[in-house]
Amino acid sequence: MPTEADRTRALQAAYLAHLQTERRLSAQTGKHYARDLAQLLALAGQRPLASLSAHDIRRGIAALHGRGLSGRSLGRLLSAWRGFFDYLARDHGFLQNPCDQVRPPKSPKTLPHALSPDSAAQLMALPGDDFLACRDRALLELFYSSGLRLSELSGLDVADLRLDEQMVEVTGKGAKTRLVPVGRKALEALRAWLARRAAVAGDGSALFVTQAGRRLGNRSIEARVALRARQLGLADAVHPHVLRHSFASHVLQSSGDLRAVQEMLGHASITSTQVYTHLDFQHLARVYDAAHPRARRKP
Repeated sequence: MPTEADRTRALQAAYLAHLQTERRLSAQTGKHYARDLAQLLALAGQRPLASLSAHDIRRGIAALHGRGLSGRSLGRLLSAWRGFFDYLARDHGFLQNPCDQVRPPKSPKTLPHALSPDSAAQLMALPGDDFLACRDRALLELFYSSGLRLSELSGLDVADLRLDEQMVEVTGKGAKTRLVPVGRKALEALRAWLARRAAVAGDGSALFVTQAGRRLGNRSIEARVALRARQLGLADAVHPHVLRHSFASHVLQSSGDLRAVQEMLGHASITSTQVYTHLDFQHLARVYDAAHPRARRKP
C-alpha cells in the first residue's frame, strides 16, 4: 500500500509534469518549482497535504524566515505553493488553498544596479578582432542594445536574427516570443561575429558558440561578461542582468516611455517595469540637486 508520503510525491510529480507540458515552463524554472515544493513537502511531513491549514503555512514561513530567507524569497516560495494548491483544487478535489491568506514578511526595497552610460560605453569598447573578441563584443552589445535575459540570449539561434529589419526574435518566459529592436552598434558587432562564426560552427543553429562549435551556456556567458568587465577596468561588478537593467534605465531616462520598455523587456505586468522609474527619479533628483539654486548646499 502506498504511504501518505508516496501519494504526496505523486501529486508533486503530476504538478511538475503539468508545468512542463501545459504551461510550457523551461527546465530551469521546473527545477526552481521542484525545490520550492520540496520545502512544502518537508513542512507537511507525514501529514496529508489536504490537512494543511493557513496556520501551518504561516508557521512554516516564519521558521524559514528565522533561518535567514528574505521576504522576496519567501514570496516566491508562497507563490509556488499557492499555484500547487490551486492545481490540486482544480484537478484532484482539494477543497481549500491554505496559502491564500498568507503573506510573506516585507523586505527592504532594493533598486536594480545599472551602469552609467559612460561605464556601459567603456564595456562595449572591447578591443581585438579574433574569435573570442568578436563573439564577446557581439553578445555584450546585444545584451545592452536589446535588454535580453541571460536565458534568452543563450537560447538564440542564427535564424532568430532579422538583421535587415534591425530586429531579433526572442523566446522569453512561458515560451512567449517577441520582437526586440537591435541598435546600430550591435548590428555591426553581430555581422562581424557571424562572419567569424561561420568558420567553426558548421551547420549548427546556435548564435553564440564556443571555439569547438557548441552552444555557449548561461554560466559561460556570465563568466565572459565578468571577465571582460575586469579586463576593461570597470569598478562595478558586471553580470548579464546588470546589462538588462542598464538597457531599461537608459532607455527610460531618454524616452520616458514605460510601456515601450515593458514590451522590449518582455514583462507580463507593467508593475515589473515600474521599478526602473525609481532609477529615473534618482537621476532626476541628482540633476535637480546639482542645478537648482535653491537645492544647492552651501560650501
